[in-house]
Amino acid sequence: MATMYYESDADLSILADKTIGIIGYGSQGHAHSLNLLDNGMNVKVGLYEGSSSWAKAQSAGLNVDIVSKVAEQSDVIMLLIPDTSQADVYQSSIQPHLHSGKTLMFAHGFNIHFKTIVPPTDIDVSMIAPKAPGHRMREVFTKGSGVPGLLAIEQNVSGKAKEIGLAYAKGVGCTRAGVLETTFKEETETDLFGEQAVLCGGVTQLMKSAFEVLTEAGYQPESAYFEVMHELKLIVDLMYEGGMEYMRYSVSDTAEYGDYSRGPKVIDPTVKENMKKILLQIQDGSFAKEWITENDEGRPRFRQLRKENANHPIESVGKELRSMMPWLKS
Repeated sequence: MATMYYESDADLSILADKTIGIIGYGSQGHAHSLNLLDNGMNVKVGLYEGSSSWAKAQSAGLNVDIVSKVAEQSDVIMLLIPDTSQADVYQSSIQPHLHSGKTLMFAHGFNIHFKTIVPPTDIDVSMIAPKAPGHRMREVFTKGSGVPGLLAIEQNVSGKAKEIGLAYAKGVGCTRAGVLETTFKEETETDLFGEQAVLCGGVTQLMKSAFEVLTEAGYQPESAYFEVMHELKLIVDLMYEGGMEYMRYSVSDTAEYGDYSRGPKVIDPTVKENMKKILLQIQDGSFAKEWITENDEGRPRFRQLRKENANHPIESVGKELRSMMPWLKS
């Protein structure tokens, strides 16, 4: 049975005499920083000199300095910059300031699990991974709620790594919703798999294929867009609220029967076999190696794939239709 932690399991006072350094002020960085600040924590934001986020963070009432100074001055250091930047920033600006008694934290396990960052053995290493985009995390926090999170401990030198991690989770609001205990390995591998097989790769490829089938059969691109992309949010919202059962309760019997009888013909056993191959490439490190190499070489394949997908007809049709629905941006 999974271990979950809530408000009563965390003691925010553990962080009362500590300085928390947040490295980065993007989607996650701004949410962590502001939520911790609202909870009375001593927060510093570390950015590179000339960062466009510098003035934003200062205007929000946060202390800002270059990464190396924040790392030097902080007891708890949370890395919230992209995975592909973390190793270089760690080597140049953080590692020189890590000494016994400090805590190094992450919101994703990629660099620790695949050993592109190898911390010294005399510090605590932990993870608090909120399961929501940063702007959503900040929004629900200001309304008195929170988003779920994951807790993992990689090194527990002090004997208090879990307590510090839970205090941090409370500071950013995750214990309001619940914090699941996991490992760096489990978080990293399941997160990558979810993105590739379902949330990003699987869903977008399914929509593009369905759009192509309809338009190639002579149906209007606009009708195809509405049916295979626009309405997806309505279905996902129902599942988000009450699972597949609630979604099936809410749609028509015709749709429900089509779900049961035709879904398995589209997502057949070969899809599951392909998913297993994807998972294996994550587990054996080959995906991580491929992605690291891609970045080292200047991202040529990534840029080409981004361009190709941006030019897919579903995108141009969707852009035109969404321009007629300004309320979507609210």
